[in-house]
Amino acid sequence: MSTTLAKPAEMADRKWYVIDAAGKPLGRVAAKAAVLLRGKDKVTFTPNVDCGDHVIIINCDEAVLTGKKLEKKFHRTHSLYIGGLKETQYKKLMAENSDKAMTYAVKGMIPSNTIGAKALTRLHCYKTSEHAHAAQKPEAVEL
Repeated sequence: MSTTLAKPAEMADRKWYVIDAAGKPLGRVAAKAAVLLRGKDKVTFTPNVDCGDHVIIINCDEAVLTGKKLEKKFHRTHSLYIGGLKETQYKKLMAENSDKAMTYAVKGMIPSNTIGAKALTRLHCYKTSEHAHAAQKPEAVEL
């Protein structure tokens, strides 16, 4: 039995997918987007080759957080200086920058290396249902 390994030149044709996050949990949408960005749903998936597709997430404003995550969950950043911790409650983050909240969720599910960084450049999050990628004819993905 032989194993076929994808080469970077074979991954030139990337598909476009659109995910509607309206009424769906933020984590489930992010998990599906991470799988599509990495290409793990493909038969020709190779871990050391960037074989993922483009993902558009629309209606990020309407994504939901289950339980008491709106009050208890925080997005934390640190400037590496003393007292440089900044916390943003997800209630405020979802109200003002829901597309950033979705991006943070997907970023946490992508590996922290050059392949993951390249995959994140193919992620496009929008607060509403309007996006600028209609010319690419994206396929709808159901969760």
